[in-house]
Amino acid sequence: MDLTLKIWKQAGPNEKGNFVNFPISDISPDCSFLEMLDILNEQLVAKGDEPVAFDHDCREGICGMCSLYINGHPHGPDSAITTCQLHMRKFKDGDTIAIEPWRARPFPVLKDLIVDRSSFDEIIQAGGYVSINTLGSLPDANSIPIPKIYADLAMDAASCIGCGACVAACKNASAMLFVSAKISQFALLPQGKSEAKMRVQNMVAKMDELGFGNCTNTYACEAECPKEIKVTNIARMNREFFSAKVCAEKMD
Repeated sequence: MDLTLKIWKQAGPNEKGNFVNFPISDISPDCSFLEMLDILNEQLVAKGDEPVAFDHDCREGICGMCSLYINGHPHGPDSAITTCQLHMRKFKDGDTIAIEPWRARPFPVLKDLIVDRSSFDEIIQAGGYVSINTLGSLPDANSIPIPKIYADLAMDAASCIGCGACVAACKNASAMLFVSAKISQFALLPQGKSEAKMRVQNMVAKMDELGFGNCTNTYACEAECPKEIKVTNIARMNREFFSAKVCAEKMD
């Protein structure tokens, strides 16, 4: 296939960016999207030009680093995949493909297609863990009875890879799908109950502090999530949050 890549180029966080057109030829439909960008960069380096900066790591749909906004969709036109799992057969010969970084204030552009997503790390550091010490010896993993429905829901929530597609898809740049998934995976299990009220208040407060928007129920986050995280997690997070606030007021 012969394609035109319309790629966002930006030298740094404080620099102005713009789209630059890159023609590329003889791309196999079986080539992955990131392999296609590798080919482009090899051609640019061979000519002495600066390559396009983009983020990636596992290339197996696990880490979520390959976060690109492709033709108006986070991770591209396919569903339930990350960018590294997208193949060029989803495009046609002669297509122009627009490639951008995530667009959200809490995700500042570092260079070209790479954004700083450390704000997600800060939210996790605010409470996305279990830190309570247990009494006695460490119990066996299967010694606490957990209904299968809750175990399954917790596992589904825990599958969130923190790529930020939910933020990129949301018109409000809301991180509520990400935060609710991380809260749900603990709220559904007995191991997370003892810190539940503190966890949800701290993580929501940090999310707001970092400048993420609120949810207005457009479901765009669920539609674009590569791991198909459900918005029912947001409802669970809201219930957890209001319950924690009521308990805090009663204690006061």
